[in-house]
Amino acid sequence: MKVSLTTLGCKVNQFETSAIEGMLTSRGHEICPSGEKVDAVIINTCAVTAESGRKSRQAVRKAKRENPNAIVAVCGCFSQISPQQVSELGADMVYGSGQRTEFTRALEQVAAAREKDVNIDNPMKRREFECLTASSNSGRTRAYLKIQDGCDNFCAYCVIPYARGPVRSMPADVAVCEARKLSQKGYRELVITGIEIASYGKDLKDGGSLLSLTRQIAQAVPDIRLRLGSIEPRLITEEFCIAMAEVPRLCRHFHMSLQSGADATLKRMGRRYDTDRFYTSTELLRKYFPGCAITADLIVGFPGEGEDEFTQTMEFIKKCRFADMHVFPYSIRPGTKAAEMEGQIDKKLKAIRAKIAGAAAAEMRSDYLRSCIGCELEVLFEHEGDKPTGHADNYCLVTADGADRGELAKVLINGVSDEMLSGSKISSV
Repeated sequence: MKVSLTTLGCKVNQFETSAIEGMLTSRGHEICPSGEKVDAVIINTCAVTAESGRKSRQAVRKAKRENPNAIVAVCGCFSQISPQQVSELGADMVYGSGQRTEFTRALEQVAAAREKDVNIDNPMKRREFECLTASSNSGRTRAYLKIQDGCDNFCAYCVIPYARGPVRSMPADVAVCEARKLSQKGYRELVITGIEIASYGKDLKDGGSLLSLTRQIAQAVPDIRLRLGSIEPRLITEEFCIAMAEVPRLCRHFHMSLQSGADATLKRMGRRYDTDRFYTSTELLRKYFPGCAITADLIVGFPGEGEDEFTQTMEFIKKCRFADMHVFPYSIRPGTKAAEMEGQIDKKLKAIRAKIAGAAAAEMRSDYLRSCIGCELEVLFEHEGDKPTGHADNYCLVTADGADRGELAKVLINGVSDEMLSGSKISSV
């Protein structure tokens, strides 16, 4: 069977799509690029924003239009919370955000019987972590390792806890085993990811944590560099930073979900920190990881966000000096607390605020890139060509002559062009 796969959303979705791809390949199926005529189209959807939901629906329509005779199989967070919408779009299979192994096997049955299959579980009843085989991104240079699923925070604006269920963690010995497999296959970087990795281990009841697991993985695969997915600011303590700074190949890039720079907004959002705590986290990271890139997510136009709160947010993000930001206008997610709040912001005003915050983010990014000139950065080259390119440990994109794909090299940065660093290769690592 020829199969194409489309992924929307986060790194967890990318990981899970790769795991599905691996299972299909092992069962003798052929993976084809999107756009080719295939027997089945798999769409792994996202629901984090209203725009994500729109793109998910659009992807289903496109698949039906371009492959009228193919099985259209939909999974992911959007189909988890809106299965009826997906079914009404004509999907042949509708699964949710779990049961990846079962989904893969069911695809074969649906293709053979030409019968529809809707199988949506209750994510709130999930208690076991589904261990999937770690797979790759960027060829054989970088790989994802999903160590955790679910979220217990229930922030006022977020639908993900309802789509993913409670926190479940991969046992540490399994995670270490997966990391060893990836190292043996030649990967040079491992991205430790999950829905909320700061909560890793809380369900295992064995004292495990993100810190302890990262140290175990680093010890097991000392030649592979490690990159953390999004982390929670309350996780960043002096003790955490001291211990993490001793991990020899930990990348100096830390992403945190700020969401607002106004304490009143954060309180309405249900976030469990204030701006003082968040700022302390940024300063601790800079103290123990000099030159690190700190990036963040920001929501503008949250219900009740007046001009004063937006001004506070703009002042705060500039104070934090982020290397980059993802800026989102608030979008209503039915079923969340924020959807019922008074003070909903006009769509045009949200767009204006997003543009203002985006411009500030671009300026901070430019400042950070310029600060890298004259520095030596460790770069993992992922693409060959006239100008080989790859990501530095701070996640900035770098180009340098004389590097090969898959090579980890030290590069002296001497310029910035088109939001990319340029430099000269010094030596292989």
